[in-house]
Amino acid sequence: MRRITIRVLAGLAAAGILTLTGCGTQPAATADGEPAATAGRTITAERLTRLTRPHEETGMTLLEGPLLDERGRLLVVDVTAPAGEPKVIRVDVERGRGTPFHTDDRGAYTSAQFSPHDGRIYLTDYAHGEIVSLAPGGGDRRVFFTGEVDGAPMNPDDLAFDREGHLYVSDSRGLTEGTAEGRLVRIDRNGEKATVLAEGLAAPNGISFDEEYRGLWFSELTENRVSYLRLDAQGEAASRHTAIRVDGGIAQTDSIAVDAEGNLYQGLHGRPAMAVYDRHGARLATVEVPARHKGLESATNVAITPGGTRAYLTVSGPAGGYVYTFDALGQGIRQSNGG
Repeated sequence: MRRITIRVLAGLAAAGILTLTGCGTQPAATADGEPAATAGRTITAERLTRLTRPHEETGMTLLEGPLLDERGRLLVVDVTAPAGEPKVIRVDVERGRGTPFHTDDRGAYTSAQFSPHDGRIYLTDYAHGEIVSLAPGGGDRRVFFTGEVDGAPMNPDDLAFDREGHLYVSDSRGLTEGTAEGRLVRIDRNGEKATVLAEGLAAPNGISFDEEYRGLWFSELTENRVSYLRLDAQGEAASRHTAIRVDGGIAQTDSIAVDAEGNLYQGLHGRPAMAVYDRHGARLATVEVPARHKGLESATNVAITPGGTRAYLTVSGPAGGYVYTFDALGQGIRQSNGG
């Protein structure tokens, strides 16, 4: 999730209103300010459909968490949807049509992911510090995890599952205050044990396993950097280092996806574009929304078709919430489908 003015997020439960502030969009030679010679090629994304308009109650719309089900239908979350309006939307990608999938009077959902353990859809509720799950059809809402971790409440943003179904969550604490209080948290698949794997982070946002499940890539929104956390056999932290520094200008690092080749797709908030790197940090490409498409300020996340290369990008701004498509550099896997 992006740079949010979250003093209002805290009041969501009582007021049902969300206020977010996004950075403006500004043309540049490359999405992150790098010299053109090192920025890779440009991939132009095509508009598939508009799903939402800015909500009267919240003043905006923000699409996140794209997730493809086994039938190839796309799910996205609308972070700012007020009570009663669709908080999760199902998209027929062939017809470009969206239909309501789930709503409630509480959640501010910032990501979605299928669990390999029980097949349910897991959502992070940033405002209330909860992780909830839904049945595959969108009903049977359950609170999977809530409460403090090591004496501090969470602001869960994105999540990833390991092969056994344990959750790894970016806890974006400190975003409002601009302090490095964020964490990476591991929650066992029964929701009974939460362990802090890394702390002192600058508003961690995107999180994804690498293609071999050896470690986690994660982005820090207020530092515009991507780090790598190597894991041991028990899923605990073994080492950590800064891997990529994203010179984003007015844009900030949002969610992360990884394809079968190990390439990283780094969403940007503050510019409707996505930066693509290889596992060694080399810039391979920039996915761009056409400049003529006005009123768009972020490209938060992507889902790549499992076993294929068609990718679905969530893009938002004053013009509304959209899904764009492009051809990814590698095939989709679990790490490029949700989170």
